[in-house]
Amino acid sequence: MQTTEILLVEDEPDLARVLLDYLLRDGYDASIEGNGARALARIRERPPHLLLLDLMLPDLDGLSILREVRKFSQVPVILVTARVEEIDRLIGLELGADDYVCKPYSPREVLARVKAVLRRAPGHHPGDPAAASLIAIDGETWQATLQGRRLDLTPKEFKLLQALAARPGRVLSRSQLLDQVYSDDLEVSERAVDSHMKNLRRKLSQALPERELIRSVYGVGFVFEP
Repeated sequence: MQTTEILLVEDEPDLARVLLDYLLRDGYDASIEGNGARALARIRERPPHLLLLDLMLPDLDGLSILREVRKFSQVPVILVTARVEEIDRLIGLELGADDYVCKPYSPREVLARVKAVLRRAPGHHPGDPAAASLIAIDGETWQATLQGRRLDLTPKEFKLLQALAARPGRVLSRSQLLDQVYSDDLEVSERAVDSHMKNLRRKLSQALPERELIRSVYGVGFVFEP
């Protein structure tokens, strides 16, 4: 069985070691990096299965790391921070964080958040083979299949499905989808997201009419629910 790798990016050694001990005792392959720039280089070289990311770090802060990571990886990220202001939490979630924990925290609470985020992450559902085989997305060939049936998607529809399916159960806002799917088109508006999403949902419904795989969350965005 593959060990789940967790990288704890934290520059407070005592705090980091306590949390590391809890993660190791729970069976995770956990390690610590206390420098922001080195952490980003390490993630680029080999993304972990989950990232526990402090906001206040030397050389490169956590939000900057998160912003860069989301350009090349959808690794689950939990922000661990002493900055409890609402704007910090909102910015972190908008940039693509999956959850956040405010200091001071209980290591058991962090473990519970880790398990919850990993359960929602692609590739961490060994007990649910039906969900794992429901949809297949190949980023190299730009092909997607639903229960073995090939979907006839446009490039934008494919990228929308890819972005949402990478974060099952998590609501992505229209602005997040704009950043991920339409980054090469600076003139596009959020209405374009709705238009392409409407077509994508119609095609998914035609292939699997008994289930609504992409749900609209009023005033927020969309969520993929396999």
